Amino acid sequence: MRVKLHLPKDRIDYARQLAKQIAAPVGTFIDAHSSVTVERATLRLAGADGANADGVPVPNLVVDQVKSADPALLEDGVLIRYINALIKTGLSTEELNKKIADSFNVMSLPLGDRSAIEAKCKELVAQGLGRIKDNRAHRDRKLEEFHDRNNKPLLYLIVATGNIYEDVKQAKAAAKQGADVIAVIRTTAQSLLDYVPYGATTEGFGGTYATQENFRIMRAALDEVSEQEKRYIMLTNYASGLCMPEIAAMGALERLDMMLNDSMYGILFRDINMYRTFVDQKFSRMINAYAGI
Repeated sequence: MRVKLHLPKDRIDYARQLAKQIAAPVGTFIDAHSSVTVERATLRLAGADGANADGVPVPNLVVDQVKSADPALLEDGVLIRYINALIKTGLSTEELNKKIADSFNVMSLPLGDRSAIEAKCKELVAQGLGRIKDNRAHRDRKLEEFHDRNNKPLLYLIVATGNIYEDVKQAKAAAKQGADVIAVIRTTAQSLLDYVPYGATTEGFGGTYATQENFRIMRAALDEVSEQEKRYIMLTNYASGLCMPEIAAMGALERLDMMLNDSMYGILFRDINMYRTFVDQKFSRMINAYAGI
């Protein structure tokens, strides 16, 4: 059996040259830009979490406050303003999150010493990345412990009730019947929401909302059944649409194992701005790579 196509090398080289010409300016554009959801993802990695009484997430509130004061300030990084408020108030991240949810505006405080702010930024983001690194190490240990216990190929099963607690029941039953990977389908058109809902959810349309709490609930359930079955049961979700980087960050923080993370979905099927979504995809995939997703 022939295992190679034996295509002419000059044609292959030319195709690679054309691909580079197409991709290079896109990469240059990506490297020079951010987006509101990239900024929100950075906030989340530093500990910004929670939501106000109307369900607006704290990262969205902070980005909106900075944009309202001066849209040009987004270029400076929104995390700077969040950390400045943290230092000025002397609060913990949990306390500041609650204060922001209760209508505190981070832009009401003058910007303090830049070097102190940047040092605190690095400290908090390092904590978030440390948690992700620990998650990756835990996954690797379990894969080694249960080596060769999974099916080949892996059996991939979808749950999509809209209620995370019902999803858990189906996922655990499926794992006990031999499923290796559980994919929780997102509710219809979550790709078009420019925020990630907060907390556990029990209603959805054609799927279940991707939220950090839902990730945590399902991960805990699959860990439980993994120990019972002596197989590491993997968890999959979807990081596409307007909140790709945030969902990638949440998945990394809660030890998801696989993520469908593709900007072309948003471009082709959701009419999302292609410049923005390529910027978002780059940041998302950096997080996924670091997390071993």
